[in-house]
Amino acid sequence: MSTKGRPRTKPEAAAEPQAERVAEAAPAVWQRLVAAVRGGVNELGEAIAESQALRILDQEIREHDAELHRVRATLAETLARSHVANERLAAANAKLAEYEGYAVKALKAGEEALAREVAAKIALLEIERDGETARVKDLAGGVAHLRATAARFEATIQRLKQQVDTVRATETVQRAQAAVASRRRDSDVRVRTALDSLERIRQRQSARGARLDVEDALADAGGDDGLEARLRRAGIIAEEDRTDSVLSRLKQQAD
Repeated sequence: MSTKGRPRTKPEAAAEPQAERVAEAAPAVWQRLVAAVRGGVNELGEAIAESQALRILDQEIREHDAELHRVRATLAETLARSHVANERLAAANAKLAEYEGYAVKALKAGEEALAREVAAKIALLEIERDGETARVKDLAGGVAHLRATAARFEATIQRLKQQVDTVRATETVQRAQAAVASRRRDSDVRVRTALDSLERIRQRQSARGARLDVEDALADAGGDDGLEARLRRAGIIAEEDRTDSVLSRLKQQAD
């Protein structure tokens, strides 16, 4: 039975604005994000804009979650009404079958007047049955609509949460990497400074060692002459007579 042209039921009327809000949610989110990040040209401005964007996404998640709860509440209410409508339809069909049996028995018994009265009752029961059937179909349509709306909200919330989680996880990893890099740079600077200091110490030690080696060599070379001169000055060694030495040399030449 087509429902075209009939008045909308409450579940359908309640579901349509929710569906429209789902359809409008995505562009609204990105418009607010663009507004949040627009105008940030330096690093500080970009950091502030990024923080605002995350806050906006968190707010959108909360709003979508609240709307999802409302949709689910409406869905639960509609399911309950649909269950009641199905029970009433089953009861109407059972009542209709009961009176149709009565009519057949009256006709078999030759009670046509009584059968006519039963037929009139059956006609009323059919009208009631048709109304319950339409109500069941309307409620079933509302349930399907609300379930689809809830599924769209759930998908949107999941997508937003994944984006936020990805951004925050990446930010955490990058901060850890930056901290490690900073510590490594500081460590490299300290190591280079220590190595430079050690090199300067080594150069000073090398220069000092070379100077001491030269002084030792000079002391070894002039040690005996210096000692003999000091002994002569002290009168311990007699001064050699150069005249006798020269005369002795000349005698050797004359021979």
